[in-house]
Amino acid sequence: MKESPHPRPAHVTPNPQAARSRRVRGRVVAPPTAQARWPLGGLLGGAIFPACVLALLALSGCARPAKVASPPAAVLAPVTPPAATPAAPSPAPNPPPPYAALPPLEGAGWRRLFDGQTLTGWKVTDFAGHGQVRVKENQLILDMGAELTGVNGLATLPPADYEVALDAMKVDGSDFFCGLTFPVGKACCTLIVGGWGGTVVGVSSIDDNDASMNETTKFYNFEKNRWYRIRLRVTAAKLQAWIGREQVVDLTLEGHHLSMRPGEIELNQPFGIATYQTTAALRQLQWRPL
Repeated sequence: MKESPHPRPAHVTPNPQAARSRRVRGRVVAPPTAQARWPLGGLLGGAIFPACVLALLALSGCARPAKVASPPAAVLAPVTPPAATPAAPSPAPNPPPPYAALPPLEGAGWRRLFDGQTLTGWKVTDFAGHGQVRVKENQLILDMGAELTGVNGLATLPPADYEVALDAMKVDGSDFFCGLTFPVGKACCTLIVGGWGGTVVGVSSIDDNDASMNETTKFYNFEKNRWYRIRLRVTAAKLQAWIGREQVVDLTLEGHHLSMRPGEIELNQPFGIATYQTTAALRQLQWRPL
């Protein structure tokens, strides 16, 4: 056998695949390479592999969004609570009007007309349909009647120069809670408190005009269950009256004709107290000579 003109270097290892070359139908067929035997290996080893890697990296980036750093937490300064505002003082209650005051009686020599326990010194006036008259808790109670309810005082008052005082309260009803009948010279008349629907104050009668239509007519708002102090003064020259601290009558007698209002109220002469369709409580009834 002749030696090859191109001797093989000693360090080159013979390719066993090359040794397996064979002739197929007159032509030499090289043995299949690794790439031919394993197509995927060829693909991976070719240009497609980098593209696949890049696609996987892109998908991986979509599945895991970049983490956004949270803003630093705000540092809050300590809050000082506002100073407490002092509550506004409650407004002082309105003082009662002067006629609702209970001033002490002036002068000396007052005499009691009612002992607070019995009807001694009084008799029930015989008004038609009158209410009950009773004593309760040091008060003289005149219950509401069909019209008038009242009592006559048994004390004899002079025709002039005297005073009468009492406290009166409207308990129920809508008309006068004190009709005080008294002598004036040779006549008698009545001081009405809370008449004609509950507001009229005046004297019945002056020049034949009753308390609702003469120069003594006045109007006041009287509350139920409140005491009102009534004071009457009769002299030879004047007729005067006060409710609380307010003077409500100041009548010069000269030139005037005084009389009772015609009707059942005349049964209260010469001295008595009555109500009209109203329940009243009376206390501290007294009089004094001047």
